[in-house]
Amino acid sequence: MTKQRKVAIIGIGITKFGEHWDKGLRDLALEAGLKAVEDAGIHGEQIDGGYVGNMAGGNFAGQEHIGALLADYMGLDPIPVTRVEGACASGGLALRQGYIAVASGIHDIVAVGGVEKMTDLSTADVTEILGGAGDQEWELFMGATFPSLYALMMRKYMAEYGATEEQFASVAVKNHKHGALNPYAQYQNEITLETVMKSKVVASPIKVFDASPITDGAAMLILAPLDIASSYTKKPIEIIASAQASDTIGLAERYSLTSIEASKIASKNAYKEAGITSKDIQLAEVHDCFTVGEVLATEDLGFFKPGEGAKAAEDGRTTFGGDLVINSSGGLKAAGHPVGATGIKQAVEITMQFRGDAGKRQVKDLEYGLSHNVGGSGATAVVHIYKRA
Repeated sequence: MTKQRKVAIIGIGITKFGEHWDKGLRDLALEAGLKAVEDAGIHGEQIDGGYVGNMAGGNFAGQEHIGALLADYMGLDPIPVTRVEGACASGGLALRQGYIAVASGIHDIVAVGGVEKMTDLSTADVTEILGGAGDQEWELFMGATFPSLYALMMRKYMAEYGATEEQFASVAVKNHKHGALNPYAQYQNEITLETVMKSKVVASPIKVFDASPITDGAAMLILAPLDIASSYTKKPIEIIASAQASDTIGLAERYSLTSIEASKIASKNAYKEAGITSKDIQLAEVHDCFTVGEVLATEDLGFFKPGEGAKAAEDGRTTFGGDLVINSSGGLKAAGHPVGATGIKQAVEITMQFRGDAGKRQVKDLEYGLSHNVGGSGATAVVHIYKRA
């Protein structure tokens, strides 16, 4: 077997996340892509492979064959560019495919992106499309949307561990505080606990401010072998682990509603590959599509024991000055959640942090960072670990 090459991020690009009424899917992808190419100091013809995360371009924007679209409009023809779909984990899976391509030696310079254009449709239509990320026949068709599935998880957690709605609301408050410091975030405003608690109930106990928004946006990375990365950038960021795991697509078949097994397995394998433990992580971008999602992630990734995650958020252990910083970008909750782009956005944020370019949300003395991207209610999970090269 050929020895695996080390992989580095040499360029990043991202659009502002939010409602882009004047830009289409290709416009957003092109904007992020050109920024990443410029940031890496390369020419498009130096790229020899590409992967793009996108969940539902056909349903959201009427556009399929997105790999070919981006190869065309980014001037990358005739190199291979492949669309990767894994529901809300599409971006993280695209990053994993790009990582594998460079590590294996199949490609040298790889563009890895994610894009979604969601806001042209009604909330009801978006909710139905996203519902296809679960078991469409036994969940969505029966009326179980994603807010209701995560509400089941949140209610079970509250019953099992005695957690309160206020503790989950503190996750939203914290992430909006982080997002207020992030110029590419959809929501750059702080909120109060009272705001969350008084917001409209979506699926009890989940309220509007427990949920991530509907978002347009794109993000892009340029990957290269670590041994040549310094010839492109003075600040290469090494990806030291990539791991993916799967679980049942339907929530009813899971052994637990208070843990996502795919996250636990993916993180365990990632820590082993990186040669570190959860205690070594200072920054993690985790999948908080709902506030309960962040709480479960902080436990499944090994930062807190089962049942401690909600209280840890309430006590300030997941923000600056705490045990570690969770979602310095504002997470999906405040930065936004253009589903195909989220996994790439997480890597962009961690790269900015390692470079020292995160401004007022800068994490100090950063040695290891982690990104965690989930598809559906937990049927797919992908974890990457990073360090300064």
